[in-house]
Amino acid sequence: MNKCIILAAGAGTRMKSNQPKVLHEILNKPMLHYVIEASKGFNPGKTILITGHGTEAVEKKFEAYPNIAFALQPIGEGEPYGTGYAAMQALPYVEDEDKVLILSGDTPLITEKTLKDLENYYIEGGYSGVILSATTDDLVGYGRIIRDISGEFTAIREDRDCNPKEKKITEINGGIYLFSGKCLREGLASIDDDNAQGEYYLTDVVEVLSNKGYRVGAYNMGVTQELDGINSRAQLAQANNAMKMRINEHLMNEGVTIIDPENTWIGPNVEVGKDSIIWPGAVLEGDTKIGEATIIRGTTRIVDSSIGNGVTVESSLIENSVVGNDVTIGPFAHLRPNAVLEDNVKIGNFVEVKNATMKSGSKASHLSYVGDASVGERVNIGCGVIFVNYDGKNKFKSVIEDDAFVGSNSNVVAPVHVGKGAFIAAGSTVTCDVNEDTLVIARAKEVVKEGWSKRSALKEKSKEDNRE
Repeated sequence: MNKCIILAAGAGTRMKSNQPKVLHEILNKPMLHYVIEASKGFNPGKTILITGHGTEAVEKKFEAYPNIAFALQPIGEGEPYGTGYAAMQALPYVEDEDKVLILSGDTPLITEKTLKDLENYYIEGGYSGVILSATTDDLVGYGRIIRDISGEFTAIREDRDCNPKEKKITEINGGIYLFSGKCLREGLASIDDDNAQGEYYLTDVVEVLSNKGYRVGAYNMGVTQELDGINSRAQLAQANNAMKMRINEHLMNEGVTIIDPENTWIGPNVEVGKDSIIWPGAVLEGDTKIGEATIIRGTTRIVDSSIGNGVTVESSLIENSVVGNDVTIGPFAHLRPNAVLEDNVKIGNFVEVKNATMKSGSKASHLSYVGDASVGERVNIGCGVIFVNYDGKNKFKSVIEDDAFVGSNSNVVAPVHVGKGAFIAAGSTVTCDVNEDTLVIARAKEVVKEGWSKRSALKEKSKEDNRE
């Protein structure tokens, strides 16, 4: 069976944070999430997360992931440290016949393809263990891959131990390993912490296996960002940008137009249909699905929502909502959770819809609140209309049937039922059900007093004269 060990015990001191390093987010997902997703290229039957700092928070975040187990690396004074010691905590899960992939939880840019390529290299070369390496000009702190004259891997030389010639080697250890279960167990049993740092290192396992005559190789994946580790907020920002561009480039290759990829933020689970156009400033998050030929403009944010085909959204916020085809939204509209807009609905500027359905052809063009309501087809919601759905303790629902007209500045005080074709006059406050094809005028009778302004002014002047 394939097993995967992910080292996720670090505190991330340079992050200067109270939460574990691997929980810091890239595009609204913990960086460890991306490592777990990438490991699917190896098809592990079990993934063991090595936790330490903030273990409870890490376990809570990932306990629902399939085939996950947790192993605690003891943290504290007198406890051993190092990547080798961390890997030892997973040994109860490792059988001799397993293939074991070891990853670091702070390398979120690694991909499924790379890990599959590493496994193929391991199998085709008949190796007992392989290291993933890369080529880089940024050499400070990296162990170098030493090869013989024929190009065969012979050793890993730590940066501080390199001689001047070795310092110039541009192939570095990427910190990702694949071993047979038997060799991993044998290698970990043979290493010690007799070094300057007093730690157990996985690199020592490689040396042990080589000295015992096992065949160990290094797979060089070339120049890449995939092995970049996250140790600071600046590196986190760089990884965010790299992941953002990776996602945007993929979508563009699938037929989506992204006007300014550097200023468009699209999460890893978002789907966008071909011929859609995403303008700068858009933020698409969570399990959002955008249909085909849809246009997203301005500072629009869409979270966990489904948007149909041919929709236009302008500078609006959409959360946990469903939008049909050929809908127009915004600018400055807000769809709150459980808003459902069917085909050809129009939601204009400064309109808020919450826990409500608006059926085909209906519109609320400006400055209205539609909350806890079922609005039928071809209904007009006028400017300033409020669905009064809350009495201070409970929420109530109103129903507006097809072809009704709700005039400007009206209040619909739930629960009320407005029948088909009914007409609510502007400025009305409706508190009772309205039959179909009925006109409702629910406002105070207009009172007209001719000459009132002049008389009022004269009275005020008389008062001033008397005060003098």
